[in-house]
Formats: sequence, structure tokens, C-alpha cells
Amino acid sequence: MADELKGKKIAFLVADGFEQIELTRPWKDIQNAGAEVELVSLKSGEVQGMNGDINKADTFKVDKTVDDVSSSDYNGLVLPGGVVNPDNLRNNDKAVTFVRDFFAQHKPVAAICHAPIVLIEAGVLDGRTVTSFPSIKTDLQNAGATWEDREVVCDEALVTSRTPDDLDAFCAKAIEEFAEGKHEEQTT
Repeated sequence: MADELKGKKIAFLVADGFEQIELTRPWKDIQNAGAEVELVSLKSGEVQGMNGDINKADTFKVDKTVDDVSSSDYNGLVLPGGVVNPDNLRNNDKAVTFVRDFFAQHKPVAAICHAPIVLIEAGVLDGRTVTSFPSIKTDLQNAGATWEDREVVCDEALVTSRTPDDLDAFCAKAIEEFAEGKHEEQTT
């Protein structure tokens, strides 16, 4: 559906070290659904993608930095994974506030692989049901979340998936939630 997200603006938040396919595939699908997409990062210039967390892939031009954006500028947020990327994001107060504000404004958020680590730092997981890369299961549970081993879990506009193998389900559910818009139960 080429117009499913027409008029919607979706932010993709990454730092160096993101898993490239977890950016490029959702970007393409969400853009093909009609949304305007912007790459937001901690610094201007370019960010480094990775393949399999250890091999450098492509670099991508940053559209805006976290210093220049507000969650009110967007209808939804995508958090690609990778091991290094979310660790860099969670150590940046402005990035964490940017993420938390999507929840405060009841907006859809989609996070894959290791990206839910940023949600821990944002303090938005207590009582939520999520999935992720299995190695961070205990971290998510310690933050108050219920963890399930499924390709995609949606809890009131919070969409999570485990790995790039789940991208079909992740992208489809993220598009559905972005199309629906705000969810009153999506909150901090």
C-alpha cells in the first residue's frame, strides 16, 4: 500500500555501529508505504553501518542531529539494532529524552534486535511485553518487561523484534502501527 503512511513523518535514530539491514529494510518499506523518513543521529555528517556487528558496511548521511529535533516533529520512531549502536545512544541524554518523549506523546515506536536497550535507559519498559535479541532478555526483564521469544511483539504501539530474520513481520507491524497513529496506552 503505497499511501498507507502518506502524510506521516518517521524518524530513524541511529549512532555509529548500527546493523545496516535493520536500517535499510524498514527505511525502504516505510518509505514505500508513503512516509517521509529522516535519519537522526548524535552527530552531523555520516554514520557507519555494520554487517553482523563486526564488518563495516556503508555509511549513511545524517539528516538531523538529536540537538535539532523533537519527537513532536514526527509521527513515529524506528530504532535499528546492532550491538554498538544502542549502547552509544543510551549514553547520550538527548537521544534518551528524544526516545522517551515518543512514549509521553503516545506515538508508535519500533525497536529491533539490541535496540530495546535504549528503551531500558528511557525507563519505558515497566509492565510492557517485548522481544529482542536473546542476549538482552534478562536486561529487559530486570527493567520490568515481560520477554517473549516471537518474531514480532506489539504492546500498545511498541513494536519489537529479535533479529534481521524477523524483518518481514517487524516492518509490516511497524507500518500498521504508524498508520494507526497515537495510542493512549503508549506511555512512559
